[in-house]
Amino acid sequence: MSIQSHLLELKRRHAAIEQELSRELARPSANPHRLSELKRKKLMLKDEMTRLDHSSTVH
Repeated sequence: MSIQSHLLELKRRHAAIEQELSRELARPSANPHRLSELKRKKLMLKDEMTRLDHSSTVH
């Protein structure tokens, strides 16, 4: 898998987590543990995307 295709997959997963996070926030009694987990996953994906994007521009 090329870096670009890996980045696209990470962006797709990031968007899916964003949608799930929005749905959870829209619930009347949002689960704070679920929100924390989703935010953590989203941040990890963003960090990996940033790292890959940076490494692809350095080479």
